[in-house]
Amino acid sequence: MALHDGSTLLGCYELHTERTSAAMLTTLIGDLVKHTGHELSDLDAIAVAKGPGSYTGLRIGVSTAKGLCFALDKPLLSVNTLRALTEQVRSSLSTLNASLTFCPMIDARRMEVYCAFYDADGRPIRPTAAEIIDEYSFASLLAQGPVVFFGDGAAKCQAVLGAHPNAIFLDQPVVPSAQTVGSLATALLTEGMFEDVATFEPFYLKEFMSTQRKQAVI
Repeated sequence: MALHDGSTLLGCYELHTERTSAAMLTTLIGDLVKHTGHELSDLDAIAVAKGPGSYTGLRIGVSTAKGLCFALDKPLLSVNTLRALTEQVRSSLSTLNASLTFCPMIDARRMEVYCAFYDADGRPIRPTAAEIIDEYSFASLLAQGPVVFFGDGAAKCQAVLGAHPNAIFLDQPVVPSAQTVGSLATALLTEGMFEDVATFEPFYLKEFMSTQRKQAVI
């Protein structure tokens, strides 16, 4: 979680753990706001990464954000997780090569990833989709120029497309950051692009399949 004042980052807590509970999340949010010298009532809006991503993680994050909005009577902002991932790498790499295309990837099942494509200015080229990776994946975009693949789903893509001369894979892992979500949400706040708190749902992209359901299908 992160706290922004306009374009200024006031503070940020990030945990990279296997499991995160809603109770832990709300405690850290309260601590972050307090340690930056503010109260929850001072907030202008609450922003959340809406997905795609893991079902449980999205459910916890969105439920927590909506709970704060209802309790504090604050508006809700949402940011596509893949768009936020792109911002984490785009600003530094696009200055080196303005022809780069960026493909953030979130790991799904087996050889599947959630991904999207953005140009060097962060504009979407292809919308968010679930893709099964094979040797023919993204052939048309790779034929046009260099594509940077990153995120926790990029490793399975590298195993298949790593030899392509236009496929670039970052050495360092890129994981979603509340800092970037907050920066993007600032623009949404200025434009008044709020979500309906009552009806807003995470962007799961695909229907969630429980273990029991998968066993029934098999």
